[in-house]
Amino acid sequence: MSAVIEVSDLKREYISSKGWIRRKKEIIKAVDGITFDVKKGEIFGLLGQNGAGKTTTIKMLITLLAPTAGVCKVLGADTFGGEKFIRRRINFIFGGEMGVYRRLSARDNLKYFSNLYYIDGAVAEKRIAEILELVGLADKADLLVETYSKGMIQRLQIAQGLINDPEIIFMDEPTVGLDPLGARMLREIIKKLKAQGKTVMLTTHYMFEADELCDRIAIIN
Repeated sequence: MSAVIEVSDLKREYISSKGWIRRKKEIIKAVDGITFDVKKGEIFGLLGQNGAGKTTTIKMLITLLAPTAGVCKVLGADTFGGEKFIRRRINFIFGGEMGVYRRLSARDNLKYFSNLYYIDGAVAEKRIAEILELVGLADKADLLVETYSKGMIQRLQIAQGLINDPEIIFMDEPTVGLDPLGARMLREIIKKLKAQGKTVMLTTHYMFEADELCDRIAIIN
């Protein structure tokens, strides 16, 4: 299979200043020369301790951060310079409860995000119904999100990440903070995405989760 993500000797550095009088500049290496690739249709896991650079790597891949050096390509395009091409074809999901409108229903949240992508009304309605079924929220679609559990909000975030029918979905610690049942449901959804032919790249510190979900992994030391 062809690689849809190509990373070679990728680096991201920050400059930090120390001291009050004689300020010294210090280079912080958030990501220091990592190399990997991700094949079309696989679930790829990026593992490492907190602070290892997993989230920074994801942010470079989804075009939110520019690399300091190295190769960083998604779907054949450089992430620095090819942002418009890449953003139309990917989506990303960060863990936690951010990015949803709690005073709207799940259905209205998805309608709002479909409008941001200029998806035709009839197409959007059909896609929203399919996505709500996929993530197990079809019977709760018209309830306000403020009534949802954390696990339900995480599933809604996945639904939002699928609204533009992306080729690649990036997930940053998608099951963090969930109870065992909620985490299990989320892992089952990720497996369904693979069955639909989606490429999924996720970060996690749970080895058992990587073992259950991932076709291949990379570990950042």
